[in-house]
Amino acid sequence: MGKRRSGSQSQLLNTLTKKQKKHLRDFGEEHPFYDRVSGKEAKPQICQLSESSDTSDSESESESEPEQVSGYHKLLATLKNVSEEEEEDEEEEEEEDDSIIDDAEVNDEGGGSDVSVEEEMAAESTQSPDNVALSADPEGKEDGEGPPGTSQASCDEFTDAKHESLFSLETNFLEEESGDKSLKASQDPFLQHVNKELKEKEIQAVATNPKTTHELKWPILGQLVFSSKFQKLETFKPPKDIDLKSLHLQKPLESTWTKTNNQFVSGPQKSSSPFTPIQKELFLIMNSYRDLFYPERTALKNGEEIRHVYCLHVINHVLKANAQVLGNNGKRRSQQFGVGDDDDFRDQGLTRPKVLIVVPFREAALRVVQLFISLLEGDSKKKIIVSNKKRFQGEYGSDPEERPPNLKRPEDYEAVFMGNIDDHFRIGVAILQRSIRLYAPFYSSDILIASPLGLRTIIGGEGEKKRDFDFLSSIELLIIDQADIYLMQNWEHVLHLMNHMNLLPLDSHGVDFSRVRMWNLNNWSKYYRQTLLFGALQDAQINSVFNKYCVNVQGQVAVRNVPMTGSISHVLVQLPHVFQRMEAENLASVIDARYTIKGIRNLIFYELPTYPHFYSEICNMLRATNRGEEATWTCTVLYSKYDAQRLAAVVGVERAAQMLQSQKNVHLFITGEK
Repeated sequence: MGKRRSGSQSQLLNTLTKKQKKHLRDFGEEHPFYDRVSGKEAKPQICQLSESSDTSDSESESESEPEQVSGYHKLLATLKNVSEEEEEDEEEEEEEDDSIIDDAEVNDEGGGSDVSVEEEMAAESTQSPDNVALSADPEGKEDGEGPPGTSQASCDEFTDAKHESLFSLETNFLEEESGDKSLKASQDPFLQHVNKELKEKEIQAVATNPKTTHELKWPILGQLVFSSKFQKLETFKPPKDIDLKSLHLQKPLESTWTKTNNQFVSGPQKSSSPFTPIQKELFLIMNSYRDLFYPERTALKNGEEIRHVYCLHVINHVLKANAQVLGNNGKRRSQQFGVGDDDDFRDQGLTRPKVLIVVPFREAALRVVQLFISLLEGDSKKKIIVSNKKRFQGEYGSDPEERPPNLKRPEDYEAVFMGNIDDHFRIGVAILQRSIRLYAPFYSSDILIASPLGLRTIIGGEGEKKRDFDFLSSIELLIIDQADIYLMQNWEHVLHLMNHMNLLPLDSHGVDFSRVRMWNLNNWSKYYRQTLLFGALQDAQINSVFNKYCVNVQGQVAVRNVPMTGSISHVLVQLPHVFQRMEAENLASVIDARYTIKGIRNLIFYELPTYPHFYSEICNMLRATNRGEEATWTCTVLYSKYDAQRLAAVVGVERAAQMLQSQKNVHLFITGEK
């Protein structure tokens, strides 16, 4: 009978799903949803209680009747044993996933005396993951209860609470082999930027100073406009040759960048430069810590090149900033407490996050993290530690089988909407020398990667009870990639984010104020924040963000190449194009006026398309209806003075200028003439 019972228990156990097993293990019973309900109606039973039932002796009952153990509890005991074995298997998988450094390499680099972060990480990864928390709160706490990263506010968002001490900047020190040689260099752009001292009168003058501009033409980027609201405006031209050592890259980037970027510089026209021509000019601007607006980033042409180069800038910035903090930790430890000037150790912001990267889809976040790993690892045999890597790949990767077969889309569509296109996400990344912690709580992160929607749900709005934006208070580097896609999502989320950048935090978040830079304490962080804005087009709304919210003390650089021909030249069908200008006092009245013209049977553009190539593509679709009616086809476009940039992208800058300044409101073009 015993064997038969154990067999039936295991058989019942095998019928349970993973969710049922977890619920059974956690709560000691199956979820009511899975109760086995018989189809027959149970007959009610009438129980008669004796008069002395209220005063029955529980002790005598327990002595006379042996404790009965139900078969369900026996099944629960069996399940617990099985779950322990499963947990051990999962831990072994985690150990295989994480890249563990060989003992010999650790001993060689650490001198055999100090225990490195990698060794601690390897030891930590073998522990039971009981303290891994689920949290929707960026700090990992809900309603102020519990330490960061230990609440269970939401089962949908995972926050790593296991490696908090290993990635703490306050309790770690700079490894001897890393050194801080680049930080000692007086020409290091990072040090020049963060150590630059502004005066109160300069800040007050920014509100009234006119913007000073200067135009330069670079070989690859083309027409650049340098501008600044501070008195001194400096410009420069790119050198013909560039040496990695002159860029003050932090170790190990000098060696890993060449390997990471090899796919773009290799080939028939391989050069000795580690950068492509466009990467070289972009990085020179980034490394000068100027704000940058580049409106010619396309998914098909140069998107990956640009992603590579801004990831290099991000890792270089974070490694230098953290090396400065860790180096000062060692200096403070070596001297007596209270000796020395506290201002010598002002090396951080009011909160830890330094970099915010805004991307539209999870696929883009996945590629950014993969580049981080590649830049820290390179082709070295020494693998870096990446915590929660397997989970990250599962949540941000994509299954090729999910895409419907034989689905034909344009090339640009495939390039933009490839991989995981979920647009609601956010993740914190902590970097400590040669280790990466994914899913770090926001206030323990160096880099935040998020979509506008993912940030909007945390920042919240006026009147909402639970909202948080303190983690944006000390952002030193803001990257907004593929900005044109946000015009198709919800541009209001981008504006909401910019309105909450670099505000003074409402809570101290455990900061050591003696280590905070004075320009952070003075609420001048926005004047030191570098903003890199990448998009596929010149658009009034994107330009507005760059002009309004970018006030970096180092100045701004915008690429302003004008389209000479326009996409109308790509229309192949013989078609008259009627452009009718609408007079409007403001942008709101333009929207109302677009719908007042009716009765046109053929193609009408009530508004010029955001992407100029859409215009020619839509016009060329008329070919499919060619039944000898070409003579009756017409294309009518409504535009106003507020559409100047879109108009120039379609008809060319010279025609657009004439159309906007002309006394006539109607202009006719004929395409496809032989």
